[in-house]
Amino acid sequence: MSAWRVRPAAPAPGAAPAEQAAVDAEPVPKGAVQVEPGLGFEKWMGFLSSFVAPLTLVTALLFYFGYVSTREFFRYFGVDVDIIGLSTQEFVMRSPGALFIPVMVLLLLAAAGIVGHRALRRRLGDRPDAVRRRVVGVIAWTGIAFLLAGLACAFLVPFFPAWAWGQLLTPLSLAIGAGLAAYAASTARAFGGATVSRAVVVLLVLVMVAGTFWSTATIAQWWGRGQARSLAADLTTLPAVVLDTTERLYPGNDDIAFQQLGAQAPADGEGLTPPAFAYRYFGLRLLAQGGGRLYLVPDAWSPDASTIVVPYDDVRVRFRFVPDADPPTS
Repeated sequence: MSAWRVRPAAPAPGAAPAEQAAVDAEPVPKGAVQVEPGLGFEKWMGFLSSFVAPLTLVTALLFYFGYVSTREFFRYFGVDVDIIGLSTQEFVMRSPGALFIPVMVLLLLAAAGIVGHRALRRRLGDRPDAVRRRVVGVIAWTGIAFLLAGLACAFLVPFFPAWAWGQLLTPLSLAIGAGLAAYAASTARAFGGATVSRAVVVLLVLVMVAGTFWSTATIAQWWGRGQARSLAADLTTLPAVVLDTTERLYPGNDDIAFQQLGAQAPADGEGLTPPAFAYRYFGLRLLAQGGGRLYLVPDAWSPDASTIVVPYDDVRVRFRFVPDADPPTS
């Protein structure tokens, strides 16, 4: 069982130097852990949480990850999300789906890290210094191995664009490696064997945060692309659109039906007048609207499908909203 060291009260003002030296030279019981003030694991956790707490930063993160996933979603349909004109609130509202899995994994890893950290400190508390150094060395070299693997992936991924997992393994390896290396350095300092400066530990923590941010952004991209593919497999959930235009469109898709409107009889019956809208199109679905434009897709998405962009002022639109697939029976 590890012993606890209780620091005696400071000597009264004016005490003799010999008394002060006796207090400072008090022997530490054998097997006790003397923790130095400053760079512990809990302090780094508190340091990081002090940055995550502000609401403005949380909102900025939600906006960024919502933007990343939404951009990938519309890119699948060939649309640049910046021209749609979505608001900040809309990007924030689209972010939770992309963040559920990363946030849950990070919370579970944080809980496991805290439990493992306390268990490791208890087990190493009454161990010899050689055992402590060996354990800390294993953690440090494991972190260095992950860092080297992440750097290797960072250089190799551009040469293998088809390797999708490399986009996630690179930031994950860097984040895990930097986290393990920083933990090993802070643990060594806590056990009184500090050999790494605080600046190095700070840089490692920043690398861990950047790698975590990068990994989450990659998952958000995959989420947006997956949502787009799921929607493209069944576009019937989108509102159906009947589109009337003044000029002929050439969508280039067989699922979009075309009809030419005839002339209209005037009220006085003297002669036929050309219609204001001469062409009508069926088989369209409303993907999005914004910036004074409609973004329409065909009923069935295929390799030759494309998104049709039409301005409000040049067309006449009629919507048909699909009823609930499971309406209430009562």
